[in-house]
Amino acid sequence: MDIIQSFSGVFVNTLTVLIGGIIGLLLKKQLPERLTKAVMTAVGLCVIVIGIGGVIKGENQLIMILSIILGTIVGTLIDIDARLTRLGDRLQKMKDGDSKESTFSQGFVTASLLFCMGAMTIVGSMNAGISGDNQMIYTKSILDLISSTILATTLGVGVAFSSLFVLVFQGSLVALAMLLGSFLSDAAVNELICTGSVMILALGLNLIGVTKIKVANLLPALVFVPLLCLVF
Repeated sequence: MDIIQSFSGVFVNTLTVLIGGIIGLLLKKQLPERLTKAVMTAVGLCVIVIGIGGVIKGENQLIMILSIILGTIVGTLIDIDARLTRLGDRLQKMKDGDSKESTFSQGFVTASLLFCMGAMTIVGSMNAGISGDNQMIYTKSILDLISSTILATTLGVGVAFSSLFVLVFQGSLVALAMLLGSFLSDAAVNELICTGSVMILALGLNLIGVTKIKVANLLPALVFVPLLCLVF
């Protein structure tokens, strides 16, 4: 199978997030703060709906619950959220020296997780890695172009920089799918979607200001899902 073909969707997705972030930054200067806050709330509500839709794909709630609990323990101990935030701060310093944009790290972390935790990311990466089929990732790229544009109008340039995380994270998923994808059952993929959607739901709640969940600390849950599927 052509390696370039397998990763072409990742490259396209990275580019669309970057372009959408840049467009959003240009629009941000033209929009009043009252409007951008209203847009942020609307985006948060849409993200919550997306999360709920993915959660119901799970067939064994025990796997999701145990994965989230174990993943949260590991993620909190190594504090992935703080590490991602520090990465965002470093990128900000590289961009503007010692100046500080309060929303940079928030935009970077929020957008990175939003673009990488959905059902289309997981299934699309599996398809690309196993068969070289990038159709789902191409479709996701169009949606991410729109989402990154909207997010950048409220969270700023950090959204554009999240394209780096998309490149690394989604590229890693495709690589893993090339190596291990054939060993994952459809049920395991559904549980991965379910668990990832819990994180999307938490992101939505953060966006509308209801919670301040450190969603990145839940990421190790995705590692526990396939292991628990083997057990159950």
